[in-house]
Amino acid sequence: MPSKILAVIPARYASTRFPGKPLISIQGKSMIQRVYEQVIQVPEIHSILIATDDDRIESEVKSFGGPVIRTASEHPSGTDRVFEAYVKSGSTADFILNVQGDEPFIQPEQIQILIQTLHQDTEIATLIKPIEDVAILDNPNIVKTVINKKNQALYFSRHAIPFQRNRIDKKDWLSGNLYYKHIGLYAYRSDILAKITELEPSYLERSESLEQLRWLENGYTIQTALTHLETIGIDTPDDLKKIPLI
Repeated sequence: MPSKILAVIPARYASTRFPGKPLISIQGKSMIQRVYEQVIQVPEIHSILIATDDDRIESEVKSFGGPVIRTASEHPSGTDRVFEAYVKSGSTADFILNVQGDEPFIQPEQIQILIQTLHQDTEIATLIKPIEDVAILDNPNIVKTVINKKNQALYFSRHAIPFQRNRIDKKDWLSGNLYYKHIGLYAYRSDILAKITELEPSYLERSESLEQLRWLENGYTIQTALTHLETIGIDTPDDLKKIPLI
């Protein structure tokens, strides 16, 4: 396990599908506060930063005593915002965690599962969960992951992969193959994070609108860690209907 881990929570206001979502109230607390309170429960994390480009989010973070750092507004991805926050902080870390600001129900145990996979040879790591509901296979807002025998990611897609040619009814697909939901939690070795932010957007990334495909297309290895705990990411206003009572 690495000796020093920095967790960065990127939070921007101008979300295409849900503007201002870090500030929405979830049973009395903003979403960004709920993400932060989950992360601070993980003792393996050395320090935490919330990275934002917005005055309103900065003010909200300061109101609950969270650590906030300002970043540029033109970043094309959360990964670029995470790297800028890391550089601006002046800190050093073996690994940087990217805990996305729209995952208010990420569990400390899930973060710890990911941390347990980190070692000197790990370049990038992320979290996956077995899919048990066939409706998820057809939901393009839920990203699926295909892995190899070493639990390394082969591909990420908004489509269900693999296609099962001999099973006409998609209801039978879950009995014929294992499918995995991607959970938006990443860990980057610090030197790898610096390298991947220099990569140009790739064809696969633009097709699926998934930046992790840029890393795979350029030959980087993404190790996956398996969780059986469910998490509810807030991508659209409709996702608020799924929020459980706390």
